[in-house]
Amino acid sequence: MAPAHRRWPKRFGLVVLLAVAAGSGWGYFQNGTGTTPTVNTVDVTRGDIQQLVSATGVLEPSNYVDVGAQVSGQLETIHVRVGQTVSEGDLLAEIDPTVYVAKVDATRAQLKNQQAQIQDRNAQLRLAEIQFQRQQNLFREEATTRESLQMAEASLASAKAQLAMLQAQIEQTSSALRAEEANLGYAHIYAPMDGTVVSIEARQGQTLNAAQTAPLLMRIADLATMRVRAQVSEADVGKIDAGMKVYFTTLGDPDKKLYGTLNYVEPTPEVTNNVVLYNALFDAENEQGRLLPNMTAQVFFIQREALNVLRVPVGAVKNGQVQVVNGAGQTSARGVDTGISNRVHYEVRSGLEEGDRVALLTRDPRATGGNGTPNFRGVLR
Repeated sequence: MAPAHRRWPKRFGLVVLLAVAAGSGWGYFQNGTGTTPTVNTVDVTRGDIQQLVSATGVLEPSNYVDVGAQVSGQLETIHVRVGQTVSEGDLLAEIDPTVYVAKVDATRAQLKNQQAQIQDRNAQLRLAEIQFQRQQNLFREEATTRESLQMAEASLASAKAQLAMLQAQIEQTSSALRAEEANLGYAHIYAPMDGTVVSIEARQGQTLNAAQTAPLLMRIADLATMRVRAQVSEADVGKIDAGMKVYFTTLGDPDKKLYGTLNYVEPTPEVTNNVVLYNALFDAENEQGRLLPNMTAQVFFIQREALNVLRVPVGAVKNGQVQVVNGAGQTSARGVDTGISNRVHYEVRSGLEEGDRVALLTRDPRATGGNGTPNFRGVLR
């Protein structure tokens, strides 16, 4: 059996080893990684902060015309294609004019016939006037009877009436001729405005029937200015007003912001699956022609904004204070005056300077990147 003074150093070493192991395990448990805890920090920077109301919208032409046929017949020729730019007065299509040419020729012939008849009526009127004058002279000399004078007077009145009736017929025929000539002109369909052919509904050779409604041939739209129709939820519609600034992006170019001004909000909502949405409309210039009808737009209405201001993440502010980190890594509380917030950043009006370093009030490793920069979710503006 070993002496007691020899067993004592072994027991003391075992106690020290257990204490070191326990301390290491506690540190690992506290930090979760087995490393020394660090403070996530971020620099105070300058940037823009915007309070936004978001919505989804669709693009449509600000001005368009549905071109139809005013007369019936076979669509003989279509002179344009979809996507073609046209000017006002350009020939778009032609309908077979055979029937309308025949009607115009027949009406013109009828008018010529009536114009020839009116010369005969004028001659008869002059003859009736001469006879009536002769009967008056004879009657004054008692060389004719009253009955003959009355017959001459009646013949004169009849000649005047027949001439007036024929003149009315000529006016009626002239009016009919103008209508027939107009129908003949409608067989040639011209562009009513400058724009782009965005759709063609009819087909060459198709028979059109304009008796009930005007058949739709094509649509011409002015794509120089597009209208954005944004659907705003009933929870947000009270936050927007006509005249406020708005911008949108498209799926094809999500990094390019296109700005406009809200024109108006339609008072009548659209209800789909018990979801109430209000249409908010504004115009956007399309100088490069990249905006096309029915494109999807992500729309942002700007409620408030602060441009080129100091800002800190919302995770760095608590009860109007931030933890400022000095060069030695030590933190100290400092009061700040904050302005608007977009739920990602606070505007800093006073209390901090650009370049100051503040601690984030979170230990979630997702809050910062590998270089100590915060990995905030969402769009930073």
